[in-house]
Amino acid sequence: MTAGAPGWFLDESSYAGRENLDAAHVERYDAKEDASAASELALLQSLGLARDSLVVEFGAGTGQFTVVVASACARVIAVDVSEPMLTRLRSKVAELDVSNVELIRAGFLTYEHVGRPADFIYSRYALHHLSDFWKSLALIRLRRMLRAGGVLRLWDVVYDFAPAEAEARIEAWCATGGDTVEAEWSRSELEEHVRDEHSTFTWLLEPMIARSGFEIAHADYSEGGIFAKYLLRAV
Repeated sequence: MTAGAPGWFLDESSYAGRENLDAAHVERYDAKEDASAASELALLQSLGLARDSLVVEFGAGTGQFTVVVASACARVIAVDVSEPMLTRLRSKVAELDVSNVELIRAGFLTYEHVGRPADFIYSRYALHHLSDFWKSLALIRLRRMLRAGGVLRLWDVVYDFAPAEAEARIEAWCATGGDTVEAEWSRSELEEHVRDEHSTFTWLLEPMIARSGFEIAHADYSEGGIFAKYLLRAV
């Protein structure tokens, strides 16, 4: 918990997700998950990302996106609550000799932005670690640190179906998981996500987004209704 925070304030590090605090999981993460960093960079460049842009990434993890976007902007602030993830990212930044990345151990609720507003905020598969109450407060904080007209690129596990469909949809997703955690997402990991983390419905998240001061410029939903990708404009 942040020093001086009230007793009811969330300790974000305890909600980082069990696997993200596991050094063995961190080491195999890049083999399991492809962040599509090159195509994401191209998308942000089409939206105005340039050499003078300031990017803040929340839930930077092993830094797949961080190190790619760093080559195309002025500065990247990579924020994560997991020390094992930051350790991996720190070594990657050193290996690649990247000089414009700042690593900060914090989360959506505890990162304190200093200096000019961000031009772009990026977050991939991180917001679901917060329950809906805290998601709403996090989104308000993101809007405050983003310049007017700036872009929030948000990927997450977000359920685009009715509650009556939940059992069938969730079971179908979990059935895509493999038997081991080594080079794929296992069924047990997908079950753990549903059971222990805080993914929500699109029809709950999207009003939160709007009330936080963002316009949903574009939304993509996966065929099974499990994943959503948003382009959000600060208004």
